[in-house]
Amino acid sequence: MRYDDAVASLFQAPLDQFVAERKQLASELKAAGDKAGAAKLAKLARPPISAWVVNQLWWHARDAFDALFETAQRLRDGKLEATAAHREAIAKLRARAAAILTDAGHGATEATLRRVTQTLSALAAAGGWDPDLPGALSADRDPPGFEAIGISNVIALPTTPAPKPVTAAAGDADGTAADDTTADDTTADTTDDADASDDHDAARNDLDTARQRRAAADAEAAPERREAAEHQRRRELEAAAARADDAAALRRAEAERARAAAERHRIEAALRTAQGDVAQREREVARLERDLAAARSMVEQARAVVHGLEERLAQLDN
Repeated sequence: MRYDDAVASLFQAPLDQFVAERKQLASELKAAGDKAGAAKLAKLARPPISAWVVNQLWWHARDAFDALFETAQRLRDGKLEATAAHREAIAKLRARAAAILTDAGHGATEATLRRVTQTLSALAAAGGWDPDLPGALSADRDPPGFEAIGISNVIALPTTPAPKPVTAAAGDADGTAADDTTADDTTADTTDDADASDDHDAARNDLDTARQRRAAADAEAAPERREAAEHQRRRELEAAAARADDAAALRRAEAERARAAAERHRIEAALRTAQGDVAQREREVARLERDLAAARSMVEQARAVVHGLEERLAQLDN
């Protein structure tokens, strides 16, 4: 066994068997003469659950991992149209990680999946697993900033502009109300307020009248709406009943076809049995006819013998 093969086997083992598997593989390397490899393997740390599941993704979801590295390389090359594909690759790996954790009896918590996503992003940014062997992480990875790998602003999200503050009227540049109103303006404002009050009362009266008319119209239309609703309900019930009848008829027809098919099979089997019986009896008749012919021939021969003996006896009497 080679050291790399031992590492691959170790990091594919279930997490709760990691220590026992490490001890066993180190012993096998030592027995094979690779003492340095055995010592190096024995020092490999048991990964946290988040790093362990990333390793399993490498061993069991290689296509998705290849897509992750491929889209990351395209982003490093400045091809920002690969952004969506890169996000999709990470999302697929995250979903697969949740399934692996659940199948292995581990909790697919949000904290664990967040660390998985960060490690996947770090591997994508680095373009590989160095300094670890592929699929052999002993710890989580932290991704660098996107600027560090030449793909800045790849996942920038749109921002909503802050609402503009409400300012004073255009005539109040310093935000304070003007205080130089004249007596004439005060009188005009009082008159305007009275007119506005009258207009408000008139509008309210119109609104009340409109509400009353609408209430009356609703009251008149209510029976019609109830009748229409009842008619619609009856139509829906009739349609449902028709669908139920059709389904029942279909089930009856299918049952009848099944019974007919079963009866046909039974009759065909009985016919084959009867045909075989006829053939057997015909063969028996043919055999009996052959035996009868042979018996008749023997009877004729015996008669000839009797006749000959009778003639000789008659001659002796004479």
